[in-house]
Amino acid sequence: MEIEENQAHLIDHFVKQVSSGTDHTPSSLANLIVEATSHSSLFAFSEILALPNLLQLQGTEYSGYIDVLRLFAHGRWRDYKSNAGLLPLLVPDQILKLKQLSVLTLAETNKVLAYDQLLEELDISNVRELEDFLINECIYAGIVKGKLDQKQRRFEVQFAAGRDLRPGQLDNMIQTLGNWLENSDNVLLTIQEKIKWAETKSVSDTKHQEEVKERVEEVKKSLSHKGYNGSRPLGKMMCSESDEEMEFYEHDRIQPKRRRPPRHFYGLKP
Repeated sequence: MEIEENQAHLIDHFVKQVSSGTDHTPSSLANLIVEATSHSSLFAFSEILALPNLLQLQGTEYSGYIDVLRLFAHGRWRDYKSNAGLLPLLVPDQILKLKQLSVLTLAETNKVLAYDQLLEELDISNVRELEDFLINECIYAGIVKGKLDQKQRRFEVQFAAGRDLRPGQLDNMIQTLGNWLENSDNVLLTIQEKIKWAETKSVSDTKHQEEVKERVEEVKKSLSHKGYNGSRPLGKMMCSESDEEMEFYEHDRIQPKRRRPPRHFYGLKP
């Protein structure tokens, strides 16, 4: 939130500087563009690029500064390298800013940035210098958040500040948001149908449980009536009969055993 408020304040400042009065010369407008694109805390330039006063630069020796401003709004460091012969020479602060913006562009569509890709993209010669750049010029500046994975040689993006919308990008974003909204409506409808089904199933289960409970009570009552014979319940009779059987068994078990008659051997008498 702080970086967004700071951006808004700086944009308003430079918009007023460029659009105020009619006495701007091409040279003074070019200087304002250099000042804006060199500012350490400014990363959005489309509002300045849209100002009609910049049309004064067309057809003059400073016309290339409009292209510089357009580059900072939508381009990357490699775009400048490809067209360096057609553009004004950048000062060190502008070079740093354009490399920061290059990281933002890559982070818009990739949550994992390989070191090899960044080394080539930013014209940095070694990993130590690259990590220093990411920490000091990107993370500490508040334009990105993430984690450096030295083992895997990559930067894992957790947050990246947005850049200016490129021509045609707004239509794509509107279409993407429209598709997302349609999908969200479909998901919501599916969830509502699932909730309705769950409620119906819950009512059905509750009714079934009540029916089962009633049936159990009926069975209990039926067994209770069948279990009585005179004044004693079936369970007591069964226990008594079991006791009698056990007593009878015990009676048999303790009866004395019949002695066997003595054996007689031939030639011998008892």
